[in-house]
Amino acid sequence: MKRMTLLALLAAMTLLYSGCAYVNLALVPEPGPLSEKVVDGEGDRKILLVDITGIISEEKRRKLGLREEISMVDEFRESLKKAGGDKKIAGLVIRINSPGGTVTASDILHHEILGYKKKTGVRVVACMMDVAASGGYYVATAADEIVAHPTTITGSIGVIAMKFNVQGLFGKIGVESRAIKSGDMKDMLSPFRTATAEEIAVVQTIIDQMNGRFIDVIVEGRKPLPRDTVVKLADGRIYTAEQALDRKLIDRVGYLDSTLDGLKKSLNLDKASVIMYYRPGAYKGTIYSEAGGNTTVVNILPQDLESLMPRGLQFMYLWAP
Repeated sequence: MKRMTLLALLAAMTLLYSGCAYVNLALVPEPGPLSEKVVDGEGDRKILLVDITGIISEEKRRKLGLREEISMVDEFRESLKKAGGDKKIAGLVIRINSPGGTVTASDILHHEILGYKKKTGVRVVACMMDVAASGGYYVATAADEIVAHPTTITGSIGVIAMKFNVQGLFGKIGVESRAIKSGDMKDMLSPFRTATAEEIAVVQTIIDQMNGRFIDVIVEGRKPLPRDTVVKLADGRIYTAEQALDRKLIDRVGYLDSTLDGLKKSLNLDKASVIMYYRPGAYKGTIYSEAGGNTTVVNILPQDLESLMPRGLQFMYLWAP
């Protein structure tokens, strides 16, 4: 037994000193299919509670050096697919606590909700928590009703694309970058030089088109809110719950429990079981329990090296103060 332990330790040290930053450890079982748990109420009819928490992205999610193997988009689609096969589900509450995320991931979630509604006819209510801004609000507009907590921050309607210029820093440490390219725009918005006016104009055109899609989604989801009103609201500013209600961006202000009660009432249900989906090992005790997987890869270095690598330009429906 001691010999096996020593061999395992030597193997880990070999990996570390060979430059490997990540070590796969079987801390938890491989992810299995979603299971169901009743977290509130009782009855044969069900109301499903699904979370959208954190940055909306198709990337595998990370928490303090631990990487969950299932992306937000993957897990959300899996939840709706499972729900689509359950005829006892009478309503769906999507709990949103997100400043937004990438344009594409936000649009996928919005599309999935619309598809679920069309396929099942189930009523969907979005319940906003601390923050449901930009892409978080974009997703909420797919619901039949939007409820915000009294302390919710929402809005931030618009698109942002951020570019970093590290040319000065590289110059100070004696590093030079040179791109050999087939066309002037091939390294457009490179972080290693100042952007040209032409490059900025090209990106602005793309942002304007994506912003137009955001406005279209709100106009469609928040009828009869006029388009010209939405355009005025879409200057990127954030709104409190009361301000959003005054501007008809949401339907009412309330808490999660009152959202569930209101959904039951609208469905003429005297009682219903509130359920959540989870994976083995995740605790689900109440309606405020957070959803999420638990498969991890441990980073044995204090920093996530991938997060330090420069990334290409990303277009975001994101509140980024």
